[in-house]
Order: sequence, then C-alpha cells, then structure tokens
Amino acid sequence: MPTPPSTQAWKALADYRRVMDQAHLRDMFRDDPRRFERFSLRLGPILYDYSKQRIDTRCMELLFSLAREMDLEGKIQAMYSGARINRTEDRSVLHIALRNRSNRPIEVDGQDVMPGVNAVLDQMREFTARVRSGEWTGSTGRQITDVVNIGIGGSDLGPRMAAKALAAYGQPGLSCHFVSNIDPTHLHQCLHALDPETTLFVIASKTFTTQETMTNARSARKWLTDELGEKADVARHFVAVSTNEPKVREFGIDPKNMFRFWDWVGGRYSVWSAIGLPLALLIGMDRFEDFLLGAHMVDEHFQTAELEENVPAIMGLLAVWYSSFLGAESQAVLPYDQYLEDFPAYLQQGEMESNGKRITMDGEVVDYPTGPIIWGEPGTNGQHAFFQLLHQGTRLVPCDFIAFARSLNPIGEHHEILLANFFAQTEALMRGKTEAEAKEELKAQGLDQEQVERLVRHKTFPGNRPSSSIVVEELTPYTLGALMALYEHKIFVQGAVWNINSFDQMGVELGKQLAKAILPELQSPGSVSAHDNSTNGLINAWKALAGPR
Repeated sequence: MPTPPSTQAWKALADYRRVMDQAHLRDMFRDDPRRFERFSLRLGPILYDYSKQRIDTRCMELLFSLAREMDLEGKIQAMYSGARINRTEDRSVLHIALRNRSNRPIEVDGQDVMPGVNAVLDQMREFTARVRSGEWTGSTGRQITDVVNIGIGGSDLGPRMAAKALAAYGQPGLSCHFVSNIDPTHLHQCLHALDPETTLFVIASKTFTTQETMTNARSARKWLTDELGEKADVARHFVAVSTNEPKVREFGIDPKNMFRFWDWVGGRYSVWSAIGLPLALLIGMDRFEDFLLGAHMVDEHFQTAELEENVPAIMGLLAVWYSSFLGAESQAVLPYDQYLEDFPAYLQQGEMESNGKRITMDGEVVDYPTGPIIWGEPGTNGQHAFFQLLHQGTRLVPCDFIAFARSLNPIGEHHEILLANFFAQTEALMRGKTEAEAKEELKAQGLDQEQVERLVRHKTFPGNRPSSSIVVEELTPYTLGALMALYEHKIFVQGAVWNINSFDQMGVELGKQLAKAILPELQSPGSVSAHDNSTNGLINAWKALAGPR
C-alpha cells in the first residue's frame, strides 16, 4: 500500500491548496448559481449540503482520485466481507452485521455470523417485552421503573447518547440512567433518588473485569442488598452484557440473562449490539429495529454508491482535506436539536479514539496530520459561547450543522427561530462581512466618521469559513440510526485514506497500566519515591491533604 503523500493525488492536492487559498466562498457562489445543486446530495430522509465547503469541482476530483489511489473502495468491500481489517488485533470489523436487516450471510472464517446476531436480538426482544409489560419484576414483586446502565467508553457513550436522543419515544414510567465515571459522585447522584425495589441494572463489560465498570457494579450491588436486606435477589435486579460467563455467574447474575457480543464489535461501534439493551428497554424492540434499519440503509449506500455520490465518503474526504492540507486541527459538530445534546461527545470518542493514530498500517510513523479534535454543543447555546471564535478567530474550524425539519415538541415559533439561526450561521460563516459593508452599516446607525473608523475592523468578518449542513426530516429511531452510521463510515474513510487502523485503541492502555501500579501506593502508608519527581510529589502531597484513611 502506498503512503498517502507518495500518491499523485496527494501531491496534486498539496499544489491545489494554493489555488483554494486564493478563492473565497462568497465569490464561488456568485460565479456558480447552481453550486448548491452541484454540491449537495439526498439520502433517504437526509439532505447533505457541502456547497459551503472550501472546494470546487477540481478539488473534489482530486480527493476522489486520492481515495482510489489509497484503495478506499477495496477497503470498503474488505470490511463488508468479514476480512480481518483490524490487523493489529487480528479481528474483523463487522458492526455492519449487527444491523444487517437484509439478513444476507456475512462470514468470519467461513462461518455466517448472522444466526448469532439474530439470536441475541431475539433474546433482547423477549427480555425487553417482559420488563416493559411488567412481567419481569424486582425481588419484591414490583414493576421495574428505572434502568441503570453501568459501563464506560463505548459501553456508555453510545447507548447514553441514543437514549437521550430518543427520549420522546420512551415508555412512560420507565427511565434510563447511565453511570460510567469511577468518581463515586456519579454513582451517588444516580442512586440516591432511585427505589431499589424497582431498579434494574445492566452491567456492560465484555470481559467483566473493566476496573471502573466492575467497581461501580459491586457498589451498586451493595446498595441494593443493604437497602433490601433479606429480600434482595441480585438476579432479579442485574443483567449482563458480556462474553465472560464465569465472571457473570460469580457476580450473582443468572447466565440466562447474559447478552453476548463478539470480538469483531469494537466498543465505540457497539450500540447496535446488546450494548444497546438500555435503549431497547426504553423504546421497545420494534423501534430499536427501526434504529438498526436506518443504519442499514446507510450501510447499503456506503457499500454500493460511487464515490462521487457517496455521502460518508465525501464527509470523510472533506475531513482529510481540512486536516491534511488546510491545517485545520479541529472540527465542530453543532446539532440544532436539544435531543442531540450528547452527539458531539459521542463523536469525540468515535473519531478521536479511532483516528488519533501516529503509526500506519505498515508500522511506520506518519508524517502528516491524522485525526482532528472533535467538539461542539447544541445550537443556539453554542452561538453564545464559542461562535465568536468561529466567525472572527484566527483558527480554521470546519463545522457540521445538523437540524431536523420538524420538531418533536412544537411550541409557538420556537422551531422557526431555531432554524432561522441554523441557516443564518452557515451563511454568515460563508459570506462574512466586508469592511465596506461594515462601514455602510455603521454609518446607517448614525455614527460619525471617527466612530466608524474606530469600529469598522471590529465589525468586519472574514467569511470563507467552511461548513456542511445536514437537514433531516424528523428525529426518529430510523433517522438517528442513519445519522450515526454516516459518521461511523466517515471515520472509516479517513482511516482508509490515511492508511491507519481505525479499529484499535492501544493509546488508552499506558495510563491504565500506570494507574494499577499507583493504586496500591495510595492505599498503603508512607511516602512514595518510585516515580518521577512530579508524580512522587503529587502523590505524597495528596496523602498529606487526605489525611489518615
């Protein structure tokens, strides 16, 4: 496989960057009245508009050439075929199998994985129906009213984001809560308002040994048994999403209530599996399968569409363009819907854990930027927080704006005001305001010449700030699944072009290893001297501040 900078397209893009540096989006729209039609696509209920990106036809041609030189199309087919594309861990990458609603065979080592996927979905359907109907009760016979998911990383971010996003579709009288942080405050805040008799815990850990998850799980079990005393029956209040049956049984969970998943499911891509059990409990399995179906629609598109019409491919290639050629170090994701409040945080893990890599698939150190920093907040809140930097700051920050045509909670003119801001912000970022326009505006306000000259540069906006707009008909389980799948495949595209492995996360290991070594030092008396001067000093200062334990 060639290195990206060695390809002809990469070299051409590096040269073409100078052309685009001289271009302004305002002029591009003026010169091409069909620019929106040329650079936008429809995919089912989703409109993807990238006409406000700093690209032209030639730039896109070069990006598609780069994708082909890096064999993006071949890598897509390899993933769908079950090939072990996660080479560092020697694993297939088949989150697409979890939502394969066509039920076509997908093989790993000659074995179709779909019967196993379908068996877990059937198990989830039977269990969620029992809980939601009240047939499954706590140990005192009362119906479950609260589900607490205990996990971390992909076992928390995906289901938590989706449960919040689809709260409008939840069953009345059933609430979902999520505990991930080892900080005891997180568990305390969750449990203090719950009734143990009506609480069900979902412990999500593939190995059932994850330190944070199992520490929280044991504390939750103690809370339950302390509160219920001799009436406590752990098996009526705890279920597991895991692959480690002996550990699950040892914890006190009936193995019949263990929901399995597979090593070809990466944590940050696992909400489509039994990791999504809290979401399925909240919205029911019919809607959960609609969620899978929306993602499957995008999967089919990603596998079959030509690159020039392929929405996730274009999203990923634009991210490569900004990171590797225009020097953008971050990307903002700006959902104009409060239900998607956690969507940027979910994508932080998705992109930064996947593509925050400095070693290629061939084991070489990269000499080009890879994964950007992902951040964002819902509109319109973000407009009153960090949009100043987007409009007039010195950093280039490409933005994704996301909105829904219809609100699930129509009140007066709220939604129209929200969308007016959505459209206005992308236009303002693109157009900016020239010095001449700012002068005229200030004169029209009655300011004298001295005041105008003093303020005009402060009132000038450079524009030419790139953004994409994603407009979706309505927030439903189907459209949320589709939206999430778009970004999953965007991540894949970037990794394929950069020739890095988007499906391991070895960078998280060192800190965990060191924490395990430090923990016994914190639990034993005496000063510490085994580390560097700063770490020794911090630990010893903490011991003095914390006092005897």
